[in-house]
Amino acid sequence: MTAHDSSLASDLADAIAFDENARLRLRSAKAFVFDMDGVLYLGNQPIPGVNDLFNALALREIPFMLATNNSTATAADYVAKLARMGIDVPESAIFTSGIATRDYLLENEKPDAGIFVVGMPGLREQLFNGTQFQAVQYGEVTPDVVVVGLDTTFTYDKLAQAHRAIRDGARFVATNRDATLPTEHGLMPGAGTMVAAIVTATGQEPIVIGKPQPTTLLMALHKLGVEPHDAVMVGDRLDTDILAGHRAGMLTVLVLTGVSTRDEVATAEALPDLVFTDLNAVLEALNVDQS
Repeated sequence: MTAHDSSLASDLADAIAFDENARLRLRSAKAFVFDMDGVLYLGNQPIPGVNDLFNALALREIPFMLATNNSTATAADYVAKLARMGIDVPESAIFTSGIATRDYLLENEKPDAGIFVVGMPGLREQLFNGTQFQAVQYGEVTPDVVVVGLDTTFTYDKLAQAHRAIRDGARFVATNRDATLPTEHGLMPGAGTMVAAIVTATGQEPIVIGKPQPTTLLMALHKLGVEPHDAVMVGDRLDTDILAGHRAGMLTVLVLTGVSTRDEVATAEALPDLVFTDLNAVLEALNVDQS
């Protein structure tokens, strides 16, 4: 055997050992966090294997949460959406970037802070229901915060109001910076497109709450009472789900049912610990050596 062949054999052995260690961590995990769009469903179409995996976790008494960067819907909306697809989860298992943004603002802003929202009604509901935050328009009073999420009715007027408010001192907070959103019709523009427009106009970068920042995942794990090294992040995007899980210190699992492809793994900022074609393959790996 040549030195080159010996090196290749050593690299292969290291890769196999790394993969087996990751699979052991998967099987011994105390909690899971799942992304939603592209992992559990595409648009309104469920992805096969969701219920089988959730049932397997329930049998093992392993808790999980569903953490999505999508801020357009409330937890109750997601429960109803999932139910229409035959997926039954409690409202307490849903953690959106809108909820995470609300919790961040509750910790970092005055209780009655004025907020100008670029986003859908679902984001407004998550921010204002049960809080003392004030919904304001620029021109009435200068907002304390401009919160930006996915907005399918984004206009030049909203851009101009956000621009003026931020230039006048309002804090710029983004629920997420996803450039695209996976749907049953393919990729569509995500919240990151609105954020990019406001960044271009103001020259200022936002505080980002959603993935790839670890904030949302760490909040979810705190609610579950589990440390990051004992938890698994399952997602479909290398640049958000996997990077956020890596930054949080979780085991990361990429499923190839949404945005990212296997070919993109090698050039990712953070490599996933495991890659599976879909949730059925995750369940198969979870079941190994289980009796």
